[in-house]
Parts: sequence; structure tokens; C-alpha cells
Amino acid sequence: MMNRRELLKLAMAATATPLLAGAMRREEIPRRKLGRTGEVVTVIGLGGYHVGMQKTEDESVSLIRAAIDGGITFLDNCWDYNNGQSELRMGKALRDGYRQKVFLMTKIDGRDHATAARQIDESLRRLGTDRLDLLQLHEVIRPDDPERIFAKGGALEAVLAARDAGKVRFVGFTGHKSPAIHQHMIETADAHGFTWDTVQMPLNVMDAHRDSFEKVVLPLALARGMGIIGMKPMGDPFILDSKTVTPVECLQYTMSLPVSVCVTGIDSMAILEQDLRVARGFAPLSEAAAKAILAKTAAAAASGEFEKYKHTQHFDGTVQHPEWLG
Repeated sequence: MMNRRELLKLAMAATATPLLAGAMRREEIPRRKLGRTGEVVTVIGLGGYHVGMQKTEDESVSLIRAAIDGGITFLDNCWDYNNGQSELRMGKALRDGYRQKVFLMTKIDGRDHATAARQIDESLRRLGTDRLDLLQLHEVIRPDDPERIFAKGGALEAVLAARDAGKVRFVGFTGHKSPAIHQHMIETADAHGFTWDTVQMPLNVMDAHRDSFEKVVLPLALARGMGIIGMKPMGDPFILDSKTVTPVECLQYTMSLPVSVCVTGIDSMAILEQDLRVARGFAPLSEAAAKAILAKTAAAAASGEFEKYKHTQHFDGTVQHPEWLG
């Protein structure tokens, strides 16, 4: 298993761009390579769930456009977020030339060909685009999800067909439950002669201490040239309930890992302004500073209380709605 210094050394090779080497003006958001895709994205990304929660559609559109105008280029979303409202509102925000300014990602839940194909087309329609920059299979949280996805007639067939048809550029997967399931998904792909373009996983100040995606999955993905999408930097938002760290420290820790982008939930202009302040001119934490943050969170992390996504069904939309799987 790699230590932190070895992981960060690998990170520089995997994600560094000239902007990180000092050419960036202080007001800009750093950009990093998205694995081997050839794309470059901002180190902070706009989470899709939270931009579908505003009272009115106009509020959501204004928030999304403000994030893009503020320099964020990576947009996250999902077919099931807020019963489709997140995609619909983002689609309206991406009109009037905004679509060309961003790297657009969404996710689907379907595990069979027919369900996955239908959800892909629904997402394209809602988002008002004919092509997704990245499509990811959502909530890989069950031990048998990899087998279902790779099976004959499974979801991957529909995803690759969409890619061949020009509807999708890159493909990946997401999950929040267990590093072992992520590892199984990567190794199942290996067995089929396939490599994911990206992987999305929780990477934060609590995960580092127990049952850790950072320690188990991150090295596997980096070794395969996958783009790393970190999520749940604040545990959405239960890590903050521990009273051990601030939102700024949470973002700084995750963005200091070898991630291509840290996706974070932004539900108001105030939160957007806070996150933009952290991201602009960001430089990774020193090893000593990262260790200091981990030292503050070690005791609180021991029980897993603040990582509810790993050991409860609070975040498991496809458990609450198995029909989404097909």
C-alpha cells in the first residue's frame, strides 16, 4: 500500500498541468488533467444534486450560471437527482452559449441495456444537449453490481453503444459504499479487457482513517490512468457535525489529493462565493498541514458516525427505488 508521499508523487504525474506549475494568475481556478482523457477541468466541480433544490427554477439557473461565470468548468449531475429537476434546470442554465463553456457529466442507474439506454436518452433531452462529455454508472454499491453491468445485455452495452453513436465521449462509474466494491468494479473491467475513463468516490478527512477509498481505490485508479472525481468532501454535510474541521479545511484536504476534480454541493450564492474563494489560486496543502487536519479528525472518524453514506442507506437512492435499476 502506498504511503501519502508516494501517492502525491504519482498524483503530480497524473494530474499536473502547466497551470499548476506556476503559470496561473492568483484569481484563476487551477485546472488538472482528467486522467488519460486529454481533457482539463477545474479542480472544483459543481455538484448536481444541490442545484435542483432551490425554490424556483430561476434561482437554480442563476446559481449554475454564476458558478460557470465564476470559472467552474466541471458540472456533475444524475438522471435521478430531484426527480429529474436537477438535469432540467441545468439544461436551461446551459442555453445561450453556456454549454460550450463546460465539461458536462451525468449518471444513470440502469443495470440492463434497455433501462440504461432509456435513461441516457432522457438525460440528453433534459440537459438539452446531443452529447455528454462524461457518462457514469451511478451507485455501484452492491457486490454484484459489476457482474450485472458487464453481463450480456447489461448496462455497459448500452453505454458503449451510446459512445459509438456519439452521444457520450467518456465513461466511468461512481459509488459511495465500499472501497472493496470499487476495487471489484475496476478488476472486473480488467478481466474484460476494459478500462474506465473515470471513477468517482468519497474522498475526505474522515475516509482517510477507516475503510478508505483514498488508501485502497485511489492507487488502483491512478495506476490505470483513470480520471479521479472526488466527492462528499464534507460528507454531505455530516462531517461538519463533528465540529473538528471547517468547510474550507474539508475542501482543501480533498483538493490536495490526486483528484482531477473535487465535486461539492453548492446550494446558494453564499456557498458558491465561499468555495470560489478556496478554489481560486489554490495550492495543495503541505504534507504537514494535511497531517494536522487528519490528526484533528482521527478520533471522530473512528466509529464511522460521520460517514453515513458507507454504513446506512441514507444516500442509497437505488435501494429506496429499485425500479431505477431496471
